[in-house]
Amino acid sequence: MAERILMNEFKALSQEPWVNVELQNDDIFRWTIGLIVLNPDSLFYGGYFKASMKFPTNYPYSPPEFRFHRPLYHPNIYTDGKLCISILHSPGEDEMSGELASERWSPAQRVESVLISILSLLDDAEVSSPANVDASVLLRKDFEAYKERVRKCVEDSKADIPEGFEMPTHESTIRSAPKQVKDDDSDFWAESDVDDDMFGGSGSDQEEVDSDAFEQGDDSMSDDE
Repeated sequence: MAERILMNEFKALSQEPWVNVELQNDDIFRWTIGLIVLNPDSLFYGGYFKASMKFPTNYPYSPPEFRFHRPLYHPNIYTDGKLCISILHSPGEDEMSGELASERWSPAQRVESVLISILSLLDDAEVSSPANVDASVLLRKDFEAYKERVRKCVEDSKADIPEGFEMPTHESTIRSAPKQVKDDDSDFWAESDVDDDMFGGSGSDQEEVDSDAFEQGDDSMSDDE
């Protein structure tokens, strides 16, 4: 079952502009990820952040492992590239860390929701419990110097762009909500909420459309009366 679920997720993510996914040696349990930041307001905009994901054989009941190939200068990323993020911690509450079960991994999570959480974490660091103390201190004490360190990480990351791969840009992509994976095990999945700001967009256009449709609906009701 894990193989089928992962294959469906892999195929869905292969269509997304903000991530590049490949299998390592055709092994569905080992992925190479290229996270692409499309939000021009992000400090990490324009980066191609290469990483590895390793999935357990009992996925989705246990979380995958995630590690950046080039460690980013960030309060919540260890110097070996591993992340300090609740969504990748084993299911259940942890009294020692104070994490709630709702913050940690659950079988309802998907690869997509993990990657979106990681993108959100880049510009919304948790500085109270840092994995990189130096980065946490610099972020709080000297934001301009922190921005310069991040800028260097972005430039270094471009060396990992695969040959022949065309990097998407904010202007060349259209924001879309993550797609629901459809298969016989769809009960595992919950719809993911997407932060519009992550893609540099907002919901104002949709609200205007909905408002127009509502007004048209009122007119048609008046005509019937």
